[in-house]
Amino acid sequence: MKKLLVTGASGFLGWNICQLAKKEWDVYGTYCSHSLNILGVTMLKIDLRNSQEIKRIFTKIQPAAIIHTAAQSSPNFCQSQPEISYSINVTASCNIAGLCADYSIPCVFTSTDLVFNGLNPPYRETDPVCPVNYYGEQKVMAESEMLERYPLTAVCRMPLMFGIAPTTATSFIQPFIHTLREGKELSLFADEFRTPVSGTTAAQGLLLALKKVQGRIHLGGKERVSRYDFGRLLVEVLQLPAAGIKGCQQKDIKMAAPRPPDVSLDSSMAFALGYTPLSLWEELELLKDKV
Repeated sequence: MKKLLVTGASGFLGWNICQLAKKEWDVYGTYCSHSLNILGVTMLKIDLRNSQEIKRIFTKIQPAAIIHTAAQSSPNFCQSQPEISYSINVTASCNIAGLCADYSIPCVFTSTDLVFNGLNPPYRETDPVCPVNYYGEQKVMAESEMLERYPLTAVCRMPLMFGIAPTTATSFIQPFIHTLREGKELSLFADEFRTPVSGTTAAQGLLLALKKVQGRIHLGGKERVSRYDFGRLLVEVLQLPAAGIKGCQQKDIKMAAPRPPDVSLDSSMAFALGYTPLSLWEELELLKDKV
């Protein structure tokens, strides 16, 4: 089997990609500080901020393709530590694109719906970007510079994601479930809208993009939903205690990084290529007894 390099394999999305990709690929996964064993995957410790380490890995493995998910994805961290987050979100990403160009191999990069300001949804690939926080700005810079270095890069803008996670990572639903099961109050934004997908669906989309996409594409789900309404659906499907859940407004919660109100993605381009997210109800049904 051909070799696939997955950066950030100990993270939520990278781990989910590895679960699917190992059926068709000889998968090599990278991690930095969180060691993890994935059955059927060769794990490599590497600091992607070190360009010489990246080159060494490429020379050693000779990958046939790469899916680059490693990132500092906390908007609040990026807002308070822009230089540290820039080194992984932008510099490392551009170095990887340059190496993929040198090797002439497919390169998939995971960007974000937070490249938009949330005022004119749903967003298509051709809509102008206008991020409201440093994380979104860094992803915009990475998108542009990677495509400049290697125009064949597949830039995949990812939505909010949820699902099964490794011990080294989490999706946004794990803290929700923990809070509700402990009988504590859970406040969720009623005025923040996204188009979420499960980690499995996201991984399927990225593996599809690896074969069929050059340039930008959106991999959102088919349903626009607020965090509060998603929480209500989570309670219903997973039969969690509902008493503690309540809606709140973005403006009432102080955060380091500003958040856009509605970054729902129009993913019709991906749907036409065969990307088929399930309904949120179906996705959550599949997670019963697993989260």
